Amino acid sequence: MTNIPKTDTICALSTPPGMGAIAVIRLSGPGSFEITGKVFSPADKKLDIKTARSHTIHLGIIGTDTSILDEVLISIFRAPHSYTGEDVIEISCHGSVYIQQKTLELLLTHGARLAKPGEFTLRAFMNRKFDLSQAEAVADLIASHSGSSHDLAVQQMRGGFSKKISALRQSLVEFTALIELELDFSEEHMIFADRADLNSLLEKIEIELRILVQSFSLGNVIKKGIPVAIIGKPNVGKSTLLNAILNEEKAIVSEIPGTTRDAIEDTIVIGGYSFRFIDTAGLRAAEDKIETIGIERTWEKIGDAAIILYVFDATAQSFADVMESLSEFKEITADKTHRLILIGNKMDKIKSLPKGFKDFVEHETIFVSGKRKENIHLIAEHLQQVIEETKISDKTIVSNSRHYEALQKALDSILSVRTGLLEGISPDLLTIDIRKALYHLGEITGEITTDEILGTIFSRFCVGK
Repeated sequence: MTNIPKTDTICALSTPPGMGAIAVIRLSGPGSFEITGKVFSPADKKLDIKTARSHTIHLGIIGTDTSILDEVLISIFRAPHSYTGEDVIEISCHGSVYIQQKTLELLLTHGARLAKPGEFTLRAFMNRKFDLSQAEAVADLIASHSGSSHDLAVQQMRGGFSKKISALRQSLVEFTALIELELDFSEEHMIFADRADLNSLLEKIEIELRILVQSFSLGNVIKKGIPVAIIGKPNVGKSTLLNAILNEEKAIVSEIPGTTRDAIEDTIVIGGYSFRFIDTAGLRAAEDKIETIGIERTWEKIGDAAIILYVFDATAQSFADVMESLSEFKEITADKTHRLILIGNKMDKIKSLPKGFKDFVEHETIFVSGKRKENIHLIAEHLQQVIEETKISDKTIVSNSRHYEALQKALDSILSVRTGLLEGISPDLLTIDIRKALYHLGEITGEITTDEILGTIFSRFCVGK
């Protein structure tokens, strides 16, 4: 996929397939103007597409000598001032599926070929319009489903993450050059790279890498949606609560314990953050095989959740009862990656303050009525606050699993170099681990890459991007 012929001109539909008001068909490559000129007749008879100025739009007819297909707008972008860095033309036509297909057929007849998934963005990367991490952010931007995932993609696309990685890599490159210079003068036992300075640099890089690696847990949930598990004993109103939060009858509500046999999921955006709510089977001794499977899946969902809403019946369970029930979750609640929030439900049935009300408040508890949808907004506000407490607006957040793996490997290599310095190993062995760190950092931005990596990344893009 990376062996792009210099004479190749590609085309594809860049808007979603299907009928709409308008559709945009994009061409990129050295033959873009010539091919378009063969199928497009401008309304301005003095205009020649081949010599038209960049970043201009022109009205005209697309078709053949014998038939008119559509009245269109042609947008012109001359290399290198285009998305791909090549000559680019975008044809805005009416959104008829027939018009889209016939326009593409005309372009193919006159020398263009259909683009592969992600090929426009691949060409932009190959022409150094942006690096590999920025190219991946384009796909994340297209797939963003909330304000937070959009902001995360925009930050990465604008190069904030790339600059940080490049700076770390450059500082290592400079020291590597000095250490390798020592190898050239090994017989003279000359030292060019001050070991104390190198250790200070490695300590700084280690801290930076640890921060980036640790940010992945937050970045991943922002990108995919923050998982919120709704758990508790049977018949405490978990399904009613889910329906109230989603404002629709998503889960079956029944007075019969054990109604929910499997995890029910749905997503809602709150304050720009996407939350994946998971209603789970009630935790009790299972009465049949199906319920057993449901409870096993509940434990899996609890382990995966970033936030756990433990629902209890405020009319029947005291603070001591809830704490005793929570003792089953000691391993999970002790893990700081899980945030536990208590939800006291059925407040519409209670006439006085719940037993141990003061203790409940101190343990992050929200009292609601799922049936009457009272105080449900407090849950939404609290969830948003939890994420905003974690997120730091000016901090670089890693959301790409490929980047996370590369950062983790780079960190391991840096730790090996620091250990080697303490043990006083020879410069040639030090450079091996430093070069490993450089390699893994270079993988992120594309300074070091392979056809296999590029093929995997860009094949995930839609055709036309």
